[in-house]
Amino acid sequence: MSNILSPGKTIGILGGGQLGRMMAIAAKAMGFRIAVLEPKTDSPAGQAADIEVEAAYDDREGAKELAKHCDVLTYEFENIDAPTAAFLEETLYLPQGGSLLYTTQHRIREKNAIEEAGVHVSPYRSVDSKVSLNHALEELGRPAVLKTCQGGYDGKGQVVIKEDTNAGKAFETLNGNEKDLVLESWVPFEKEISVIVTRSTNGEISTFPVGENIHENNILHQTIVPARITSGTEKKARDIAYQLAEKLELTGTLAVEMFVLEDGDIYVNELAPRPHNSGHYTIEACETSQFEQHIRAICGWPLGSTNLLKPVVMTNLLGQHLSYVYDNVESFSKNGHLHVYGKDEAKHGRKMGHWTVLGTDIEEALTKTNYVWEKQTSLINK
Repeated sequence: MSNILSPGKTIGILGGGQLGRMMAIAAKAMGFRIAVLEPKTDSPAGQAADIEVEAAYDDREGAKELAKHCDVLTYEFENIDAPTAAFLEETLYLPQGGSLLYTTQHRIREKNAIEEAGVHVSPYRSVDSKVSLNHALEELGRPAVLKTCQGGYDGKGQVVIKEDTNAGKAFETLNGNEKDLVLESWVPFEKEISVIVTRSTNGEISTFPVGENIHENNILHQTIVPARITSGTEKKARDIAYQLAEKLELTGTLAVEMFVLEDGDIYVNELAPRPHNSGHYTIEACETSQFEQHIRAICGWPLGSTNLLKPVVMTNLLGQHLSYVYDNVESFSKNGHLHVYGKDEAKHGRKMGHWTVLGTDIEEALTKTNYVWEKQTSLINK
């Protein structure tokens, strides 16, 4: 058994975004203190912290300063370079380690690891030149998706190559001469789903209910739980997440994004080694939230129950939605649970908060959501 971190100790969070904020809120409720390292003060996580260390993520002196204050370290985003992750492992107690970070930071490494774990991914080819891209297109066919291997989120860092797309221009758009690229076969999926899985320092594993994800403009718009899939598909999805957690020797939280094909087969699309946007519904809808579960996992506590209390719809609130939400707080708060992240600037497409609506069944939750949301869609999306 690993040592159990008791209340009163300090948890360090690398990164000051909304995931760190919600981690901090969960940890504070459990009796922990919070220290946050972020390049600027008054970040979303910093607002909920006891201590703010203002430093770049790869600032060794900043990491040493954080180490003075915290008993365990976690992170809220995965784009930490490998040397920094190794340094943090040596300097602080980082139960999640740097190995899974290294794997998930590069799409080719990630896909190789998923396949080695015995799980399907969509067919793919590594691309390092226009010639190799053309060869890959000959093998995989069109349409296909060309992506940067590192970085990229919410649709950034990728180009869909259709029949009339100039492949050479797509290569140049993604700066292929300087960046590793991967070409992925287009998957004719029926649904996009995700599973949040947690593995503790003691090896205990739990999965949350499967979420059905609706994207708009390549940004997650809504997560619907329980996902509208068969019980067989649900079991398969949770088994895949469990299998990956074991094979990858996960500690902490892993979000597994998947495609469900028409024949019921499942391909894993991406992994994120941290709490995830599609798991925000767990705060109100599950016995234990993904954030409390993550804190339990890294502190050596027994994992909590992940039972779903009620069907739920979680809707992301972007920069262009925020003024309408503020003008209609009564309606949003009457029908659901409003979360606003405390970011300093509401930019178009930037995630500024989320809104969770519960119901006796999915139809009721969707009806309540749509009553508030769709009524003003034309205004909100201007």
